[in-house]
Amino acid sequence: MSERKNDFSKGSIIGNILSLAVPMTLAQLINVLYNIVDRIYIGRIPKNATLSLTGLGLCLPIISIVMAFANLFGMGGAPLCSIERGRGNDEEAEKIMGNSFVLMVITGVILTAAGLAFKKPVLYAFGASDSTYPFADKYVTIYLMGNLFVMIGLGMNSFINSQGFGKIGMLTVLLGAVSNIILDPIFIFLFDMGVQGAALATVISQFLSAVWIVRFLTGRQTILRLRVSAFALNGKRVMKIVALGMSGFAMSITNSVSQVVYNATLQKFGGDLYVGVMTIINSVREIISMPVNGITQGSQPVIGYNYGAGEYGRVKKCIVFMSAISIIYTTVVWFFVHTFPEFFIRIFNQEPEMIAAGIPSMQVYYFGFFFMSLQFAGQAVFVALGKSKNAVFFSIFRKIVIVMPLALILPHLFGLGTTGVFMAEPISNFIGGTACYITMLATVWPELRGKKAGAA
Repeated sequence: MSERKNDFSKGSIIGNILSLAVPMTLAQLINVLYNIVDRIYIGRIPKNATLSLTGLGLCLPIISIVMAFANLFGMGGAPLCSIERGRGNDEEAEKIMGNSFVLMVITGVILTAAGLAFKKPVLYAFGASDSTYPFADKYVTIYLMGNLFVMIGLGMNSFINSQGFGKIGMLTVLLGAVSNIILDPIFIFLFDMGVQGAALATVISQFLSAVWIVRFLTGRQTILRLRVSAFALNGKRVMKIVALGMSGFAMSITNSVSQVVYNATLQKFGGDLYVGVMTIINSVREIISMPVNGITQGSQPVIGYNYGAGEYGRVKKCIVFMSAISIIYTTVVWFFVHTFPEFFIRIFNQEPEMIAAGIPSMQVYYFGFFFMSLQFAGQAVFVALGKSKNAVFFSIFRKIVIVMPLALILPHLFGLGTTGVFMAEPISNFIGGTACYITMLATVWPELRGKKAGAA
């Protein structure tokens, strides 16, 4: 069945990628609405809007940690499924998916217990003040209670997309997003629950997405089925999943760590206002990164499948198409963010003080944003081909080796202050993105020479 359905080794390369990338990009758009609608509503609460928004922003590193573990098993297992399916080994692909699911459930329970036990010292370490902690605490407590649904909703959807069911994957996100958009104003404003209402709406929405995913993967329409018989953990298989998933894990966990450094340094040099600015910048980043994430993630199953099938010529064409689209898009979006920063800021907050501080901060942070597309493309290729060590190295290199030291050092130089904190990102994009992409070309391209060319 798997050789007859969603066979990416046949047909147009661009068509195969777009058949996944378009619905996945729409899913990314929906997911952005899912993630930022809380912040849009909270930024409009009549009382304590800025403190509430900043409090939610302090929870973003914790949310990134949850996403890191979902990526560890989802982005680790899904490309392996694509490769095994390309080889015609559906039984092993199902065992990979089953093991990934069990790992998500176990980890979700552990994260909930640990998060609730240590939330107060963690939030203060992440840059909370006595003014913002109560709002952060209210949000994160409810979020952690529904952490298991978040893990399944985020992680297992990768296994739907990796089989070529991009539209089903999009509907998964659509279900959660629409639920969240409907429930948010009811809980936040009608029931006057504030940030607690936003968290409750998110958890309920993720529960609905998780139920949808499990029903699809256990149903008849799927190619690879989620079976209890595939749940028994195998050490070798788990190590392969974790090894490949370390790239997505490293990206999310280093995002979390760097966000902690950003918030703590901004709290020192600019106070709660600039922690709020960082929350808005992160929210804008989710919006503008959406299409390039869609095209790179949509390319991964096609690259992995053709690599497993030995169609290396088609793999090269996938890489060229994905890279070109990513670079063009990020160049265009950089122009708009730099030229119209106030438009993006007003989506989340209308206060003059926030707008005045946010405009120059955003222009610095997003300078040369197109270099980030090189990081996206290089990482996507490494993950799709199962080259976990390269993917993990460049995740750590950009955030830990470059961003964190710069965010700590630059504010002290030449009186840069908060501007120095925001300068760390564009510098890391240039150095890290260029290094990642050049290394990908130097290591992957020679391997793809002299193999079957495949159709265009």
